[in-house]
Amino acid sequence: MIIGQIKRSNFHTTSILSLFWEKDEKSGYKDNRKEAAKTDLIREGLKELKTEIALWSQEVKERFEDDPVLVYRPGETDVQWTFNTEDSLKSWNVTSDKDNNEGYSTCALTLNKYGNAVFSGELDTRVPKDGKTKRAGYCNMQTQRFRRSFKREAYLDWTCYNMLVLKVRGDGRSYMINIGTKGYYDILWNDMYHFVLYTRGGPYWQIAKIPFSKFFLSSKGDKINGQFNLEIQYIGVEFDPNHTEEFAYEMYTTDRYIAGV
Repeated sequence: MIIGQIKRSNFHTTSILSLFWEKDEKSGYKDNRKEAAKTDLIREGLKELKTEIALWSQEVKERFEDDPVLVYRPGETDVQWTFNTEDSLKSWNVTSDKDNNEGYSTCALTLNKYGNAVFSGELDTRVPKDGKTKRAGYCNMQTQRFRRSFKREAYLDWTCYNMLVLKVRGDGRSYMINIGTKGYYDILWNDMYHFVLYTRGGPYWQIAKIPFSKFFLSSKGDKINGQFNLEIQYIGVEFDPNHTEEFAYEMYTTDRYIAGV
């Protein structure tokens, strides 16, 4: 999941992407860090072995307990992320265009004295005069990839839920909520579904419930330069039996070679 302040022109809502193969999982963004020596990799791997074994032991314990959720009670939010400790922030990555030398925006994710996360910074839409960058202006916080022990990638199972729930206190700006659906095949690596989170200024909290059926494969944002501030208490999911809509938008058939619209 990604929450970000984004410039509207960064997204193309009508262009067609005809792809048969995606060669780079990072879409051209390279890691400039030098490759570590094998001895260093072995040393670091041994340091993590204890943590990975503990995680594996917990997975085995859960497997034997085999206590799945059988009844999803309407109106009850199952909290997925809380932000009451510094360790809870470690599962999120915070980036901006400045990190990739593509702009001047800055952002940070911090813990305030009330035990809530604060995503704040300054959005700057100035375009660097480097002859390559055409658009600028984004800040985002993104969850780290969910994984199991020994670095095995996994997914969050939200099959029985139909609502995303966030308790936030914003500054009046709009924020883009992105749900990544990275699949096995390369052309699905960058698939994301989006919806706008509208916040109101002031001292009051708001609980936003967004049906998954409202998310769409496109997005938009605002072009407002300046500071932003979003306080988050928790992010969760919920089952609402009264919401029966599967997809809120018009469906149509595209040619088989079209990867995304």
